[in-house]
Amino acid sequence: MSPRFSRCFSRLPELSAAGSKRIDAELENAIQGVRRMKSLMDESSKEHQELLHSLEQAKRGKEEAVRLARQKERELSARGERCNDSALALWERCKPCLRQRCLRFYSRTCRSGAGMVGRQLEEFLNHSSPISIWVDGERLDSLLERDERQEQQLEDLEERFGILEDGIDGIFRDSSQVQGRLHPFFQHPGHGFQHLFQPLFQMTQRMLEDAHGGWDNPLGSFGPESRNFSNDRMVCREIRRNSAGCLRMRDECEQCREILALDCGQADPSQQELREQLEDAVRVAERFTRRYDSLLREFQEEMLNTSGLLDQLNRQFGWVSRLANYSMGSDGFLQVTTVLSKAPNPEDPSAPPDTQVTVQLFDSEPLELTVPGDIPWDDPKFMEIVAEQALQHFKENAIE
Repeated sequence: MSPRFSRCFSRLPELSAAGSKRIDAELENAIQGVRRMKSLMDESSKEHQELLHSLEQAKRGKEEAVRLARQKERELSARGERCNDSALALWERCKPCLRQRCLRFYSRTCRSGAGMVGRQLEEFLNHSSPISIWVDGERLDSLLERDERQEQQLEDLEERFGILEDGIDGIFRDSSQVQGRLHPFFQHPGHGFQHLFQPLFQMTQRMLEDAHGGWDNPLGSFGPESRNFSNDRMVCREIRRNSAGCLRMRDECEQCREILALDCGQADPSQQELREQLEDAVRVAERFTRRYDSLLREFQEEMLNTSGLLDQLNRQFGWVSRLANYSMGSDGFLQVTTVLSKAPNPEDPSAPPDTQVTVQLFDSEPLELTVPGDIPWDDPKFMEIVAEQALQHFKENAIE
């Protein structure tokens, strides 16, 4: 062994201490990163509770509007019977046209299921009355179907948010058990939280992208101002789910338009008022539905932003979770076991040979690192390079 490396060997504890000091600083930085993650999650949880309250308010408003609309629908149906004879005659002529228009549209536009849709439509028309043309019942049916989809979206989001929240809480509980720099950072087995953030970020992003189409027009083509069937895929799906959607084609059938033109108000002047009240209630319910959709979109965007930021923080600081499996003693985090001069570079024999350093970080397997030959072992930069290389290797293994 050369005198140079003989002196170096005698000072291995000094090199180890210098490297451990560098690792210690990185560890403290990681602890602060975990605290930042917890603070971010706490703020997100607070906003989450406020958003849930707003969602509940929108839901109650919609339910009350739908209840009122159903009530006005029943009242209008009862009073519409006063001109029932005229309406029934027109209805019998209206139904074949509705059936033909709807099935023609479906067979030309939609991929499959025309036979099933035809049977469902036949049954629906046989059990419906002319009042179906008046009361815009398909709009209420569409709102109720949208309710089910909204509830499922919220349930999925709540599940993902709960996973994220539990993961952060577990990390923070572990990090709070730090007793000192030389004591184990984690006292209990790790929670394996590295897998949480990136998958959640990706899932939330996919959910957000998938839902944007529905949010652009959450009521599909069922609103009073939207009857051009521009969203063919949406129309096909709604007709399969609900044959009442075919009633939107009433304007294409002369006999159906004649039902709309019937003036039953001569027998009962309050009927027009009831129809206006029904229309108002449906509009209010649609407005609350749009509000609910807007809040769900806000929830998903917040989830996307939060999980994305947590994913970035995890990549920086998540390596500390690996310490759950290690027991650190009082000798420091990094131990330098050998320092050797490598063979000269045959392409440049005059250049100082690189230095090979064998270290053990925490209690992981020994690791061989290389430091450029122009940096002597007694240069502070020497152990900075060693510590950075060792920790980088540890981080890469920690997040695999």
